[in-house]
Parts: sequence; C-alpha cells; structure tokens
Amino acid sequence: MTKPASTSASAASTATANTSEVSSVDLAQRLDLALSAGQEAAAITLRYFRQDNYQVEIKADSSPVTVADREAEQHLRRRIAASFPDDAILGEEYESVDGTSGFRWILDPIDGTKSFVHGVPFYGTMIGVEHAGRSIIGVVLLPGLDEYVYAARGHGAWAVRGQESPKRVHVSDCRQMSQALFLTTAVKDFGKLGRSEAYDALDAATRISRTWGDCYGYLLVAMGRAEVMVDPAMNVWDAAALQPILEEAGGTFTNWLGEPTIHGREGVATNGHLLDEVVAITRKAPRLP
Repeated sequence: MTKPASTSASAASTATANTSEVSSVDLAQRLDLALSAGQEAAAITLRYFRQDNYQVEIKADSSPVTVADREAEQHLRRRIAASFPDDAILGEEYESVDGTSGFRWILDPIDGTKSFVHGVPFYGTMIGVEHAGRSIIGVVLLPGLDEYVYAARGHGAWAVRGQESPKRVHVSDCRQMSQALFLTTAVKDFGKLGRSEAYDALDAATRISRTWGDCYGYLLVAMGRAEVMVDPAMNVWDAAALQPILEEAGGTFTNWLGEPTIHGREGVATNGHLLDEVVAITRKAPRLP
C-alpha cells in the first residue's frame, strides 16, 4: 500500500468546530502516523493472509485470533508509543495503556478475522483516534484489496486504491428505503440478542440485503455503494475508526437510538437521508444488557 501524497501535515491544516480543542498540528501529526503505521501493520497481515503459516486460536468470547492480529497490533503500539508516549492506547488484543495527553488510540488490527482466516479479502486494519470522548481520526485499510479509506474531522473522507491518488468519497443520495442496499455482518447475531424483529423489518423495508460485513460494509456506506448497515453488537474498537469516516463522507454512525457515539456497543450507519427511518425500526428493539 502506498501513502497518498496529500496526507502530510497539510492534509489537516485547520481546526474545525468539532475539534476546536485540538490543534491542527496535533490532528495532522496523528493522521500521518495512523496512515503510515497502519500501512505497515496491514503489510504484516498480508504475510499470513491465504498462507498456512499460522494457527487460529479461539478467545474467551469465542472469537478467533491469530498471530497476524497480535503482530499487527504490537507494531501499531510500538509506533504510537515512540511518537506519542503520552497518548492512551486501547486495542482488541492487549491491555489498555493510560495516557495524559487527552488523546486515545483505538486499534483493531484485523477486523473481520473470520474473513481473514477463510482467505476472504473483506477484512481491515482499523485505527481510530479519540479526543474528549469523540473519534476525530479514522483509518481503515483493506490489505487484501489494496485499498484504504481515511478521514480527519473537518477534512473530508478519502479513499486510495493501489497507486492511485486519494479521491474524496461521499455517501449516496438515495432517499427511499425501498431503493436502499442494507448490510449487516451476521444475521444470526440479531437472534442471539433478541433483536430478530429489527433485522426482519429492515430486510423487508429495503431493496436488497447482504452480509458484506465488518468494516468493509461500513466503508461501502461511506463510499456510496450501500445506504444502510446495522449490527446488533459492536466493540468500541470496531466503531472508533468508522464514525469520522462516515460523518466526513456525509453520512451517520450512531447507536440504535440514533445517538452519535462509538460507545453504544451496537452500530447503525446510514447515508443520512435514511437515518430516521432506520432508527424508527432499531429503537423498538430490546436494549443490550
């Protein structure tokens, strides 16, 4: 993966209302690191992708993990600690690191490990940076597709494919649920949480439903290729990189009540036009325990 020419400090040269307490330099420097370290971590995953040089372990929560997950996260942590030793770090595979700067990096080295271990390229390396409880930077790399998408608050959402220059991305203009493409990661997860009625209602209301899931599906919404993605359960490291990307692309990322947050333990992404209709369905579902 190549670093886009426009992602130097000049790519985030002004602060915005949403990040008024964050200097343009702080934002730019962290975006640059997220991009460079993210590409390095993504390259680590490719050393194992579709290879027979690793074993799959099952964690206590029944999710899979591999040496690729761990090596990629270790690399990210080393790079962050070297550049921003006062920043906090939260990652999926290792213990949290406290910080004093007010910034927190939130890492998912391989989102979609099930896809990864089956040789399906719809997995991603995700990096979010949170400040004052709000995610201000998001980088999602899709190593198996040689693509990545990134955003910093106030500077738009951008996609890079291969050696191409960054291109601004935007959600679709679809304004009718009956014409929308609805995505989720796993249909059976709705049933496990007593939320099957929400899935059935969304499926009935939209034109097409597919399980192009995990971070890949949310990027499809940001890039205007899908209109709605809903997951009944998410961890904060699944969500942190997505919120700024979706919002900078003109869309929304909320909990099932329609509240913008990465801490809702669930996810709703829309193109903005369909948010009210989607949330009218999801808010009726039982709340998570």
